[in-house]
Amino acid sequence: MEITPFYTLPALFHATLSRNGDRPSVAMVGSRPITYSELDQNIRSGISQLVGMNIAPGDRVGILSTNMPQWAIAFYSITFMGAVAVPLLPDFHPSEIAAIIKHSGSKMIFASEGLMAKLSDLDPAEVRSVPIESFPNLEQDERVSSSFHFPVVEEDLAAIIYTSGTTGKSKGVMLTHRNIAFCAVKSGTVQTITPDDRFLSILPLSHTYENTIGLILPMASGACVYYLGKPPTPGLLLPALQLVRPTIMLSVPLIIEKIFRNSVLAKFTKSRVLRIIYKIPYFRKKLHLIAGIKLKKTFGGKLRFFGVGGAKLHKTVEKFLIEARFPYAVGYGLTESAPLLAGFNPSNYRLQSTGTPMEGVTLKIHNPDRVTGEGEIWAKGMNVMKGYYNEPELTQEILTPDGWLKTGDLGVFDKDGYLYIKGRIKNMIVMSGGENIYPEEIEAVINDFNHVLESLVIEQKGKLVALVYFNVDEIEQQYQHLKHEVSNYVDARLNELQRELQEYVNSRVNKFSQVQMIVPQPEPFQKTPTLKIKRFLYT
Repeated sequence: MEITPFYTLPALFHATLSRNGDRPSVAMVGSRPITYSELDQNIRSGISQLVGMNIAPGDRVGILSTNMPQWAIAFYSITFMGAVAVPLLPDFHPSEIAAIIKHSGSKMIFASEGLMAKLSDLDPAEVRSVPIESFPNLEQDERVSSSFHFPVVEEDLAAIIYTSGTTGKSKGVMLTHRNIAFCAVKSGTVQTITPDDRFLSILPLSHTYENTIGLILPMASGACVYYLGKPPTPGLLLPALQLVRPTIMLSVPLIIEKIFRNSVLAKFTKSRVLRIIYKIPYFRKKLHLIAGIKLKKTFGGKLRFFGVGGAKLHKTVEKFLIEARFPYAVGYGLTESAPLLAGFNPSNYRLQSTGTPMEGVTLKIHNPDRVTGEGEIWAKGMNVMKGYYNEPELTQEILTPDGWLKTGDLGVFDKDGYLYIKGRIKNMIVMSGGENIYPEEIEAVINDFNHVLESLVIEQKGKLVALVYFNVDEIEQQYQHLKHEVSNYVDARLNELQRELQEYVNSRVNKFSQVQMIVPQPEPFQKTPTLKIKRFLYT
């Protein structure tokens, strides 16, 4: 009897199918979920139709779509037959999409209706586009769709995921079935997932964070995933939370940070008396606990795991989550590691840490500083990518001959093995006196200042300059009673804030990290899909 390798996507699925065939699998919010047995029929039909469109094992197939059950069906159909999925971020520009399709050699692309216009730069004679909403066609003869069998092994390529990071250049990360399946299974050791869990998906499935942990992990566990279908605006998200009552959610720091600043901090600092009370630790903790009860109700009342990844969580916000007893968790990883490398669940948090290494992953600090213990984080495990597609030189730069992945992140371990991220090596600023400055640490101080929404610290002519996006709407509300004179008062207040901010920051950082200039930004910074600022655009 043939033994199917464990660390492949079809192997994980069929193990779940045998145990949970009648359990719900995927659904749009407000719709009936299809069961795993029904999902199996969809995948079989999908494979049949891919074969009918001349797709063979090893062929690359793009997916450009908002989150929906058909996204999952397309991804499974492609990978289960041994073809290679090429997920594209909905925010990609048409020229980027065309470049990626060409670079990957994709033969066809699934696209959702609202994103079809982004395929304008593609040659229809070379790349076939298929509306994802109508995939698969279940009226096709099931006897045909059930007759295909494609053996898939762990080393087979499952996906090429193109990064859109803070450095600008997209690279195609080659992830095998073993990479993704191993990472999904071991992610379940950080937090146990059961068939009774309900995921609410709010991040793009084309990002490996949501793809592995928000799609493959629940599939391997027999859980159900619900999709919004649109970006998670408050008007769409709040009713969905009450309808789904999710137990598991994945997010990026900016989302929970916005909730804290707009719904919690704003309420506790709206009057002078409240501001005084809020500064007293005993009362602050009590207020946070009350806010946490309300926040958990807002999220549906059943949430037991709110995973935060993609960037560092702000210290003040994390303190609130701890004092509010909100079930937050933190994970650290890269697209190149499919993605998880370390993490903690709500029961073993540690302030500002990214947790301990995931089971089956080895992390080490390469060439640590003798005094601080800081150095570049290197990782090894079955989730480390095969390499960058058609980029052997770049692959050699990041993967050592003996299999270590150079993450490019600076970190340090504490005595208990918890990892702390200091910043990106590429972001580090070396001053004229040889001092190493981590801009992320200064930005954390800036972002803690009242009326600051986000910031970026850069070096200009040997000086540290902070680009700051202030909450102008909030300032305008303070002067709205002045009617025609509002703009003058807002401008004056902004000038005051710049001076106050500079004094605030410089009193809280070492002398080498002091900011010489504050430059207000007229609009939000441009960001990656995980809402990290695209630094290369500003440096």
